[in-house]
Amino acid sequence: MSAQDPIEDSSAPLIEHLAELRTRLIRAVLAFVVGMVAMFTVAETILEFISQPLAEVLRARGEDARLIFTAPQEKFFVLVRISIIMGFAVSFPVIAHQLWRFVAPGLYKSEKGAILPFLVASPVLFLMGASFAHYVVTPLAMNFFIGFSDAIPALANLIAGDGTFQAPAAQEGGIQTVFLGSVRESLDLALKFIFAFGLCFQLPVLLTLMGKAGLVTAAGLGNVRKWAVVGILTLAALVTPPDVVTQLILFTVVYGLYEVSIVLVRMVERSRLRKLRAEGILDEDEEL
Repeated sequence: MSAQDPIEDSSAPLIEHLAELRTRLIRAVLAFVVGMVAMFTVAETILEFISQPLAEVLRARGEDARLIFTAPQEKFFVLVRISIIMGFAVSFPVIAHQLWRFVAPGLYKSEKGAILPFLVASPVLFLMGASFAHYVVTPLAMNFFIGFSDAIPALANLIAGDGTFQAPAAQEGGIQTVFLGSVRESLDLALKFIFAFGLCFQLPVLLTLMGKAGLVTAAGLGNVRKWAVVGILTLAALVTPPDVVTQLILFTVVYGLYEVSIVLVRMVERSRLRKLRAEGILDEDEEL
């Protein structure tokens, strides 16, 4: 341990650390409860915002932009769920601050400087991913899933026009399928896209942290690029509807984040190399 990079004073006995942990947890829980209660008052507005892509698709089809609930308690619990998720989101800065205040005394100053940027970048990237899902992916997915109900009858009518086949729905007295969106199911689908893309956008943070820890290198990430392409294509097929356009959008975005991650890891390696050379551990012509 060098004199220029000391660990802060943390000689308090175990009981004091536990007491401090209890205080931090109480403050974090209180912040979450306050945020949840506050968000419950505007949960209806948030539900309308999340459902907006579906509403626009329905209006474009000339249908009523309405969602139904099939159980008396369904909408109430949907609003409670929204208030829990959004309550955690708005209280996250307080929760992260309390966690940081508890952990920071045991870290070197250099470690603090390394971690803080990621604590800021992670929620920002998650918000970017969630916004991308809400404004781009969810409308495409909703349009695909709801429009799929028209694809089979249209194909059947096309065949029936040649006199070779007639769909039962096209016959007199046939059954017609109509979309009546459940508020719970529609919210679940929208939230799945939001969380999936929010987590995908954490890729630069994850790989850069692994680069700082020496677990991955820029050269190694570049060498497995073809496997990364396969993995991202598989991910796109799993978290998006079977729509080529949506899958290509997700692949392009996530692969771009992968390439950004390689650049960031390379910058971390260059910074580490300069530091080791400045300290005399490596010669000017030596590499890591």
